Amino acid sequence: MMRKILEEWQKALQSEISFLRKFGSKPNIILNGQLLSNKNGEYRYYFETTINLQIPTGSKIRIEIQHIKKEGRILSSEGRNVIVKLDGGFGNVIPEAELFHDPWELLEELILRLDEVKKSEKRLERVKRLMNPSTITKHPKDKIKNSLHELILRSKYNPVTYVWGPPGTGKTHKLARTAANHYFKGHKVLILSHSNQAVDVLMRETVNFTDNKSKYEEGKVMRYGLQRNVKSHLPLFTDQLLMEKYPGLASEKERIFEERKKLKEDLSKSFSRRDSEELITLESKLAQVLEKIRGKETKFVKEASVVGTTLSRAAIDETIYKKRFDLVIIDEASMAYVPQAAFAASLGKKVIVCGDFKQLPPIASGRSSLITKWLREDIFHCSGIVKDIHHSHIHPNLFLLNEQRRTHPVISAFTNQYIYHSLVKDHESTLHSRKSISTREPFGSHPSVLLDTSFTGQFCFTGNSSKSRMNLWQLLLSFQAIFEATKDGMTSIGYVTPYRSQANLMSLLLEEMFEGYDELDLLAATVHRFQGSEKDMMVFDTVDGDPMNRAGMLITGQNSERLINVAMTRTKGKFIHVSNVNFVLNNISTTKTLRKLVDHQIKKGEKVSPEEIGSWIKNQHKKLTWSHAIKTDRVFDEMKRAKKILLSIPSGTELTVEWKELIDQLKDKVTIITNTNSSGIESTISFPFVAIDRQTLWVGMPFEGMKGTKPPAVAARLEAPRVVEEFLAQIMTRGDL
Repeated sequence: MMRKILEEWQKALQSEISFLRKFGSKPNIILNGQLLSNKNGEYRYYFETTINLQIPTGSKIRIEIQHIKKEGRILSSEGRNVIVKLDGGFGNVIPEAELFHDPWELLEELILRLDEVKKSEKRLERVKRLMNPSTITKHPKDKIKNSLHELILRSKYNPVTYVWGPPGTGKTHKLARTAANHYFKGHKVLILSHSNQAVDVLMRETVNFTDNKSKYEEGKVMRYGLQRNVKSHLPLFTDQLLMEKYPGLASEKERIFEERKKLKEDLSKSFSRRDSEELITLESKLAQVLEKIRGKETKFVKEASVVGTTLSRAAIDETIYKKRFDLVIIDEASMAYVPQAAFAASLGKKVIVCGDFKQLPPIASGRSSLITKWLREDIFHCSGIVKDIHHSHIHPNLFLLNEQRRTHPVISAFTNQYIYHSLVKDHESTLHSRKSISTREPFGSHPSVLLDTSFTGQFCFTGNSSKSRMNLWQLLLSFQAIFEATKDGMTSIGYVTPYRSQANLMSLLLEEMFEGYDELDLLAATVHRFQGSEKDMMVFDTVDGDPMNRAGMLITGQNSERLINVAMTRTKGKFIHVSNVNFVLNNISTTKTLRKLVDHQIKKGEKVSPEEIGSWIKNQHKKLTWSHAIKTDRVFDEMKRAKKILLSIPSGTELTVEWKELIDQLKDKVTIITNTNSSGIESTISFPFVAIDRQTLWVGMPFEGMKGTKPPAVAARLEAPRVVEEFLAQIMTRGDL
């Protein structure tokens, strides 16, 4: 029976691979491609990118130009440039192309690992215990001292322990101490998670605890693989261990990295054949150094007692999957494919599966029934351990962490009641401990705010290339809230939205508006990047609004509850929900979580109306200013000095005499953008704006083009060339640009 289920998993994975191969993922736009070398049919290209790409070296990729496809691998992906190796060439210069990166290589490896599991009766039995959790627990209940002690006892006596860890309930704290407890007893422990960040955090907590107990030994607790913005004063990460034990090798790697970085910067300014040849030489040297480092890292893993890495890495790296462990801990298991979790469980005598099935599920692209059954649902549901949870019945082998210490009670009041069915409560300390955050601007003394954008204009649209919804007005209001917070000393802020294009645009905006952005604790992303993290303040931008005639599936679909839950529970002390209330009330059912949230915030008096914009905006950024939309002196002056003007005039707009005269005066440098076929460049945009020299954007002008608005008449002036460029690229075809 178990082998049959494994075969179903393999078929589901193969079906997902087939889908990805056929349809691929969303493309990344790459620009200014230059051929670096062509040797034995292997073409190496350098490209610039529109956003920071983080694709692991060696990953399979595909480049497309007008339906011509070439496959290859990533040689380097850092910042806003990539170097790729392709099986065929496109010529010496490539102005623009699309880069696709799909994870099917990882899935192919997982299929092979499942074949290995099928051949081992011992490993099959471990998977069987995972998928059919016993209703009988073996740990001595009379010896339990506290929740941490209970988890340690459960992991000691029960072959499988499921842990339900809602946000802020001390999951990382307890898992780290449980891992350390097994390490102290001489056990081998493997810590796994879907995300690099979650592994980093849990491993750092584990190594710090061993150090506090004076039981730390260098190299015994080791984070294997890619590190993400988590620091450790102890040599926990492989690069730290390398520097400690093999400083010459580590220094050589860093020296080559620095040389390569400088060469890439030179190439981005002025491409030269000499620089490109030197870059190829450096790549060859780096490959040799990295191979040596790989050998040292393998040695580190063999000697370590506690190893942390990602689920994907565990399935493709024999250093991990050929090693056997006493305990496997799977963190954030709700985001992992069931076959991933099962394979991981087969590597250890005992397993802890920890996560929150009220947060994000696994992501799969294919449409087969097996994909829906096994790749779109989490291990908690597929094992049946939470089948009676809606009746508040908790399975004996499901351990609930039920006291949250992260989020201000005013914010958690919604998630505790509507998402966790009152099974989770607030620790008594949260009200006092989060006061220093909740009282900061914007909206001082209000931990939770619904920033309403009703009747401010028809700003929601679908991007041309992204096919993803965007909302320029809500983007700018969200930025203003972030800016107000930073001016009042807030340093840890997240911006989350369901739509990737909106998140990317905010990332560009933050980068342009804040000096030293890379050093700040600011993150703009879709909800998946936030799982497992926390911020002092979260801004949740729902994007949807007029003139759309229906709400998007991302905020109303099957997983919308989980998405909203993650968005809210990342914050410690302030939650700002930017939403078009009128649109939500008219387009979203009262049974949907977003509607419940809006109703809850209105009931609690947390709504801030659009007419209050003058009271809460206290600090205007020099590159983003808000003004009365009727006052045209400044925009007229800038238009007269401009070289090129793009002017959006939606259908039905009756311009004032002053606007007509100015447009007529400047007609040689004005291009009209319209959503009619009458004249100018056709676009679906339904709001007015003025783009000046592709540097500055006046949003909401000419005001006569605004539809469905109520006072006050507000316009925004944004001076951010990269954001303006990306916005224009999303509303017009590149031919028009």
